[in-house]
Formats: sequence, structure tokens, C-alpha cells
Amino acid sequence: MPIQSRRATPLFQVFDMRRSVAWYRDMLGFEVVQSHEPGGHLYWAMLRLGDATLMLNAQYEDEDRPAQEPPSSPGHCDVTLYFDCPDVDAAHKHLGAKGVKSSGPNVTYYKMKQLTVSDPDGYQLCFQQPA
Repeated sequence: MPIQSRRATPLFQVFDMRRSVAWYRDMLGFEVVQSHEPGGHLYWAMLRLGDATLMLNAQYEDEDRPAQEPPSSPGHCDVTLYFDCPDVDAAHKHLGAKGVKSSGPNVTYYKMKQLTVSDPDGYQLCFQQPA
């Protein structure tokens, strides 16, 4: 019998947890549904947008985090999350009003209307709907 699964929840390692959580919450509208914040240090958070769930994890312990952010990990720009978005044009308008830069909306050769943004750590998020 093959493995059964209902959904996948990606985990992104991020440089600055507070910055990343604020960006996902304030710019995209994610809700923080759980977090691990011992002694006021935010190390992990689970975020939700509609039916989509994403986890963020601190790349460094607070006391070990470099003063300056190193260049994005090479793998970050290779990761794109695709979200089923019923109204890409409305998402584009929302992001533009928040000052979030995006590419698109564009229609792909495989007939999906897509809008792509990059988070503060360089991970790409693509909101798409059938064209």
C-alpha cells in the first residue's frame, strides 16, 4: 500500500524570524497559528493562509546570529511554493498596495495565470489560477 498523505507543510530557515513573520503576516495576510518563543526569543512559527500552512525556523540562535545577514543560501532561490489563488489580479492589487514587488501576473504556456514574489530570505511564492 502506498504512503497516504493529506498535505505537505514546508519549513523555511530564515535569518530574522521577527522580520519574516511580520512580512508574511502584514504583507501577505498569513495568520500566526503557533510559535515557539521561550524567554522572548522567537525561534519557530507556523503560519496559515487559507488552507496553506508554512513553518518558519530561525537559522541562528539569537546569540549566534551574525550582525549582518549573509548572502541568501543558494537553495533559497531554487525554492518556489505554489499557492492556488482564485483571483490573481486581486492578489496583485493587494500586494501592490502593500508595496510588495512582484513579477506578473503572467500567463504561462501551460495556461496558468501566475504572480510571483520573493520573501525577505529569497524564497519565492507563486500565486496562480487557471487562465
